[in-house]
Amino acid sequence: MSELSLEFDTIAAVSTPPGEGAIGIVRLSGDDALKVADQVYQSGSKSLATVPSHTIHYGHIYDPKSTEVIDEVMVSVMRSPKTFTREDVVEINCHGGITSVNQVLQIVLQNGARLAEPGEFTKRAFLNGRIDLSQAEAVMDLIRAKTDKAMYLALQQLDGNLSSLIRNLRSEILDTLAQVEVNIDYPEYDDVETLTAQLLVEKAYQVKASINQLLQTASQGKILREGLATAIIGRPNVGKSSLLNFLLQEDKAIVTEIAGTTRDIIEEYVNVRGVPLKLVDTAGIRETEDIVEKIGVERSRQALSEADLVLLVFNQNEPLTDEDKLLIEATDENHRIVILNKVDLPNQLDLVALESLVDPESIVKTSILTKSGIDVLEEKIAALFFTGGATGDRDATYVSNVRHIALLHDAEAALDEVISGIEADMPVDLVQIDMTRCWDLLGEITGDSVQDELLTQLFSQFCLGK
Repeated sequence: MSELSLEFDTIAAVSTPPGEGAIGIVRLSGDDALKVADQVYQSGSKSLATVPSHTIHYGHIYDPKSTEVIDEVMVSVMRSPKTFTREDVVEINCHGGITSVNQVLQIVLQNGARLAEPGEFTKRAFLNGRIDLSQAEAVMDLIRAKTDKAMYLALQQLDGNLSSLIRNLRSEILDTLAQVEVNIDYPEYDDVETLTAQLLVEKAYQVKASINQLLQTASQGKILREGLATAIIGRPNVGKSSLLNFLLQEDKAIVTEIAGTTRDIIEEYVNVRGVPLKLVDTAGIRETEDIVEKIGVERSRQALSEADLVLLVFNQNEPLTDEDKLLIEATDENHRIVILNKVDLPNQLDLVALESLVDPESIVKTSILTKSGIDVLEEKIAALFFTGGATGDRDATYVSNVRHIALLHDAEAALDEVISGIEADMPVDLVQIDMTRCWDLLGEITGDSVQDELLTQLFSQFCLGK
């Protein structure tokens, strides 16, 4: 890990979402957290400096200069090192209005605290050894989790499942590198070069197998973490917006009998059997002279090109058109589910002709009006990306972070270099450079080897009070 420095001044920020609520929390962390809080806290003769750790106290926050009372509060006192940041932490629980929370924060800042940077509380937890970098990233994943499975995945990473696995791999690599150095410096056998090369290649294959096992979970983990980009595609007025509204359980999109009502794409998240879908309701794809609708159609084509999954909607009350066939052709390369909507109306669509153009197993018949077929659609979505109930394996360690996945691929490539180097009879001292590189790359996942610039970039993505 690079040499890192941190000014242990006292920071403060609002740790609850903006807006009206029952309670708002202003958090302080640092060597002077108790001193700063004590200056603005009133409760008879009680001083926060003397109270036991991990206790909560009733009182008021006031302005020491004007003696004006700001708010009635409950103040939690937590002394280092048994806190999230391993520093003294004070949390002021005040009334949740925007004005009251901001006034409490301003008084704290005026009396010795500094406004925290985004993610600075979690950054201090990392720098003080409370958590590693992958666990720090899991904090944000937990906050942003959109389904119960995504939340469980983040909790596993926060508990250190991934960290433990990565550190075990690094430990094995380090032991091997140490043995290689001993063999080179103090050879006991004539064939030490051959034995050392065999040791390196065996360890490379072993570690690569573990990395491959992790990478096999990457697609599922990434979906759980970021959501499945799902484009709802079809001609105008086939029921795309009705499908979106039904899945969201709210009237988000305008539904009319007039073709071309949806002029722009609408994005919303929805939980389908534990799979977070980033649903994109698109403008109907058709040729049009309407300038605004034409822009919407172009955006629909862009959404189609970026989609992980396409829900291709047809109206089974109408025959297949040339436009329908063009949409089938345009989505041939996508993961696709074909939805025959409006099955409550008389069938006018040639099913045999449709099945000759798409996989019959991908077809689902629905009626949004009567709520028919939606369960089958949801089951098919879940089965398409989580075959065999993979999301139910609560003991598996999933890798979901794009940064982690990229580093694992790089580490795997370094191991390939070790193997190819041994096979090409390269000197062992050159081959071990690639093994050391693999060790360093794995260390970047946990933060054991990381640059200051990366830390700044990662923690800047956090919310202010975290």
